[in-house]
Amino acid sequence: MFKHVLPPVVIGGYRLLGRSWRYKTQNEEILDTLVRERRQIVGAFLHARTFPLLYYFSRPDRGRWILMCSQSRDGELMTRLEEGLGFRVARGSSGRGGARALVEMIKAQREDRELNSCLAIDGSRGPRGIAQMGVITMAQKTGGLILPVAASTPDSWVWQKSWDRTVIPKSRATIHIRIGEPLEAPAKLDSAGLEALRLRMQETLVTMHRELDEQSGFRDSEPLQVVRA
Repeated sequence: MFKHVLPPVVIGGYRLLGRSWRYKTQNEEILDTLVRERRQIVGAFLHARTFPLLYYFSRPDRGRWILMCSQSRDGELMTRLEEGLGFRVARGSSGRGGARALVEMIKAQREDRELNSCLAIDGSRGPRGIAQMGVITMAQKTGGLILPVAASTPDSWVWQKSWDRTVIPKSRATIHIRIGEPLEAPAKLDSAGLEALRLRMQETLVTMHRELDEQSGFRDSEPLQVVRA
């Protein structure tokens, strides 16, 4: 009974919360152009900023998206939320079923050229802010462009016990979104080229968040750090 009652309550509560948010977006024309031209996108973001981004990308004019969500108990609730917002979801994570979910997402994008995907660069378990290879693999296998996306709001709680220090916007929060310049992921890259692209993507997203956090007024006692080779 509980598992049937809770998801509709969570979805309704999130929608109500999301409708109260005000978005201020930088470089939104980049996303608009890619969606309008039907260029396939592999969205790249930090796991901690999932909550403000879900509502932003759930709007119909943002295109259609497939996401990855863990197979954990918490992941089940998150999956119901994401599906309730109109997203397609593949179940898996870096700890369990991630490879299978990634293959499912790649297959889905290949079969539907208007479907976009989104992955947290630091996966479902971290380390926080450290890019893994999932986004790059998706882009290489589908021909999609990697699109860095950052979100920040000072009107939020930070879940300090979570590995990623999850940011949860408060009611009526002003959420700042920044769309980055797309990155290409050539299908054929040697190990040095892959590592260079991974570091570039990681530094791009961490830098975007540091700048956006400073601009928005968001503060965290454990800020993200740029890791350079």
